[in-house]
Amino acid sequence: MNGNIQILNEDSIDPSDQLKFIALGGGNEVGRSCHILKYKDKTVMLDAGVHPAMNGMAALPFYDDYDLSTIDVLLISHFHLDHAASLPYVMTHTEFKGRVFMTHPTKAIYRWLLSDYVRVSAISANDSAALYSDADLSSSYECIEAIDYHSTTEVDGVKFTAYHAGHVLGAAMYLIEIAGTKILFTGDYSREQDRHLNRAEVPSERPDILVTESTYGTSTHQPRPEKEARLLNLITKTILNGGRCLMPVFSLGNAQELLLVLDEYWQNHPELESIPVFYASSLARKCLAVYQTYINMMNSHIRRKFRDDRTNPFLFKHIRSLKNLDRFDDLGPCVMVASPGMLQNGVSRELLERWAPDAKNSLIMTGYSVEGTLAKQIINEPSEFPSITGGGIKVPRRLFVEEISFAAHVDYKQNSEFIGLVNAPNIILVHGEQTNMARLKSALISKYKDVRGTANEVRVFNPRNSEEVSLVFQGVKVAKVMGSLATKPPVPGQLISGILVQKNFEMSLLASNDLEEFSGLFSTSLVQRQSISVDSPPDLIRFHLEQMFGLVRDVQMAGDSDGIGLSVMDSSVTVWCGTNSSHPITGQVTVEWEGNIVNDAIADSVLAILLSVDSSPMSVKISSKPSHCGNHMSRLDKVERVLVFLDAQFGSALEPMENPEEGVFIRIDEYTATVSFQTMQVTCSYEPLRSRVSHVLSRAVATILPIDDLEEDKEDIIKLEEDKEDTIKLEDDLQEGHSSAATSPMELQDRLEQEQDQDDSA
Repeated sequence: MNGNIQILNEDSIDPSDQLKFIALGGGNEVGRSCHILKYKDKTVMLDAGVHPAMNGMAALPFYDDYDLSTIDVLLISHFHLDHAASLPYVMTHTEFKGRVFMTHPTKAIYRWLLSDYVRVSAISANDSAALYSDADLSSSYECIEAIDYHSTTEVDGVKFTAYHAGHVLGAAMYLIEIAGTKILFTGDYSREQDRHLNRAEVPSERPDILVTESTYGTSTHQPRPEKEARLLNLITKTILNGGRCLMPVFSLGNAQELLLVLDEYWQNHPELESIPVFYASSLARKCLAVYQTYINMMNSHIRRKFRDDRTNPFLFKHIRSLKNLDRFDDLGPCVMVASPGMLQNGVSRELLERWAPDAKNSLIMTGYSVEGTLAKQIINEPSEFPSITGGGIKVPRRLFVEEISFAAHVDYKQNSEFIGLVNAPNIILVHGEQTNMARLKSALISKYKDVRGTANEVRVFNPRNSEEVSLVFQGVKVAKVMGSLATKPPVPGQLISGILVQKNFEMSLLASNDLEEFSGLFSTSLVQRQSISVDSPPDLIRFHLEQMFGLVRDVQMAGDSDGIGLSVMDSSVTVWCGTNSSHPITGQVTVEWEGNIVNDAIADSVLAILLSVDSSPMSVKISSKPSHCGNHMSRLDKVERVLVFLDAQFGSALEPMENPEEGVFIRIDEYTATVSFQTMQVTCSYEPLRSRVSHVLSRAVATILPIDDLEEDKEDIIKLEEDKEDTIKLEDDLQEGHSSAATSPMELQDRLEQEQDQDDSA
């Protein structure tokens, strides 16, 4: 059977935001519990049981419907066969490669319980029907990891915590977290306070999804005191009439609870001392040893008896252990607590066939009876039932049959109350027959009908086996600020910078020196060096660096070096200019920086500047020295040289003023640019022409004039550089078509470009 249930908010959903739930077993049935959770490329399997009413491969969950090699984690809720008996098959006969977890008591009992299952299966079926051997069980057992209650375990981004579930010793419900989405899986759980177990806990965290059992649907259990009184009255009536009382149970689970009840009743009624009470199970003694070992995981009543009364409640005074029926003298009234609980085979089935024809005897069903088993059939009190020996032999049924359930499962009242306390917005029902599950779903939908269609809506699903439930969770990524960055609370608008570390689905913002402590990572700095030849002195190098980066600081060189270090922009980029007493300039400059994206970009810019220092016109101007031969140029000589340069650029368009030392006119078409040699400024009503002439004038001053007094012409140089920037901007505007020329702008621009080409050639 294949199907698909989808609850999607939009047509286009990121597949990684979909959480998928698939029941491979336990969907609209009780038995072979096995469920799959898949989210963010992580897969968790919950339980791996067999169906008690089936044998061989038919008893397995639908493993062929899923790729078991993709499973990361397998969690076993408790040791009952319908939740754990196919685990050795999964671990040894499939492509499963994940890790398996269960609680310490579950692992201790699991080994013995499944050994008995292998033995009984081999007796009742042929070898071809056996799912696995005892060797498979042993090899898989070594790979199981045991965990404690309330301890959180993480496996590749999947976090899970075990909580007490009641039901049986070691039973756990798991709170699973994947990428911030929480799922609570109850397994089989009980909220009833009994004689030896803690009742199921309610986790403090609210899950996004609750996967819960629905075994009893909307049925309500009889109060515990009334059930015990009813049970003991029926037992007393049977044995006083000379009959035998049979109570089928699982080897472990509610059997221990019933034994505590019977032992206490016999202790309080000495008149029954002559009536024997037997516990018929090959695992009886071993199981009781486990119960005595894990007293600390039971309720306060049992712990108090051990601590204060110094007695062991599991060393029964009035109950005898019966390993096999060969040692049983069936001579009179007795009470027999025997496994298995479904009457499919074993001691309980053999005794049923022996005692069923006698009306003085009674059969009390104390657990949940699964569909398809003899236990379920005989509750209806048929006149006969088939013998386990086969051959069409029928066994007459005349004994009295009564169902008094001590199964540690929640009824509707307890389940509904627990669901309300957990307060999950999505509920997935499992482990329930189709009718019971449908009734529970209907009751829950009715309970939460007032919040339907609101932000607090509760959705309930009851998928069949191999049917997929898809839920969308679009979480917000949050990074925790840790370490030294978190010493002070941030203020509004503050920029916090650090290293973003992501481990699985958790992100942390850390300072580099906190990496090792908080993430186990180590930071490594890659220092790069590059040396180039530069014949300019350190002061000139500093000047050029300041023009580009602004902030340049001195850095002390290590050791005995007498060089100069320049730190650029307070970054990790440093320029080393090495010197010594005999050679003021070594001709080599080393750039050193710590490798990262920002520093690499700064270092590239620094290297480009250093490569152009020696040939830069500004370097020539700044480094020019007065002539020692006395041939210092007069102002007239300077003007003549500028005129030569302008004439080479503009030719016939150049027209001297009345006093040539004052300046010149440059006339192109109807526009005139005026060049003043007094202020070294250009005025013109047409901006493109003014910018062009200013650019040529600035190049003339920078490249031709040997100005020996820097302070004298500093203002002129600054002004000319500003004009140069304006020229570049306006030339960009012309390229974009933003010129505001009134007449012949294209012709003028062509002429200016031709002159620029001549200038570049010169």
